[in-house]
Amino acid sequence: MKRNPDEASIRTPSLTSKSSVAAGATKGYLCVIAAAILWAVSGTIGKGLFAGGITPLDVVQVRATFGSLLLAVFFGIRSRHLFRIQPKDLGFFIFLGCVVMALVQLTYFTAISKIQVAAAILLQYLAPIMVACYSICFWRERLTVSKLLSLLLSFAGCYLVVGAYNLQLLQLNRAGILWGLASAVCYAAYALLGERAMHRYSPWTVLFYALLFSAIPWYIFYPPFHYLWAGFTLPQWLGLLYIAFMGTAIPFGLYFVGINYIRSTRASITATLEPISAGFIAYLFLGEILEPLQIFGGVLVIAAIVLLQLQSEQDELTPELIRARTAQSSPPE
Repeated sequence: MKRNPDEASIRTPSLTSKSSVAAGATKGYLCVIAAAILWAVSGTIGKGLFAGGITPLDVVQVRATFGSLLLAVFFGIRSRHLFRIQPKDLGFFIFLGCVVMALVQLTYFTAISKIQVAAAILLQYLAPIMVACYSICFWRERLTVSKLLSLLLSFAGCYLVVGAYNLQLLQLNRAGILWGLASAVCYAAYALLGERAMHRYSPWTVLFYALLFSAIPWYIFYPPFHYLWAGFTLPQWLGLLYIAFMGTAIPFGLYFVGINYIRSTRASITATLEPISAGFIAYLFLGEILEPLQIFGGVLVIAAIVLLQLQSEQDELTPELIRARTAQSSPPE
């Protein structure tokens, strides 16, 4: 994939006005917030499916297969140009899907099989810190006071929302902790590699190939098309299809659209709204009680997102602007 622009390209004047950049940033935040809410709803449905005997690997196989199929049908009808990638980038997309995106799901599900779900969520949401550190060290992203404070607020909020203060964190299964940390690394890598790919491709193109190739390992290491003869009931199929479409294809696409406008660091911080949304949904529909500290944690995460949105910084390295500069400098065909 193409490397980040050099210093000369960073100094290139913006192709868009400040108002349009601000509108793009707002769109980016809204897309990530919508993705977080959809993931939270999907997680609640997933819990019900697991309780009914469906395994996480069944869910992963279905969501990758039908999610990529949905995008393929939509592209075929409306936007066939989104299928196009350069042959030299095929290996990158295979790695992004078969390895990174597949590992995001494997590491998280393995972690929750060994430690409490709350602990696994907390460990996975170390990812925004990893994303920020990488972007600052290698992509010349500015570390502002607002960004640092947002990172701290979002992680503290997640800690409270998942009730980690009730967990005996030092007594957790060590293997589970390692799997949880691995899930954070994979989640961070997915966001960073996705941002890099969007320097040249639409967010939806990146998602399609990542999702398509992520299905391959589950057909190799798990019985192929197991869902066809597993005997799922109609409600179970409806739940699985909801997760594939509204819990995978659409929210992952929205998340990449968010990265397209606000970059990985801000998007990953904003995505910490997911456990807050899940807790609120569980409160409304499952009768789970929210403790005062959990509510306070939700306030902290929302404050982190608002703080990011209030920061009026124009970032010339967003994928949207990089693609625009590349298109402007490319000779006409």
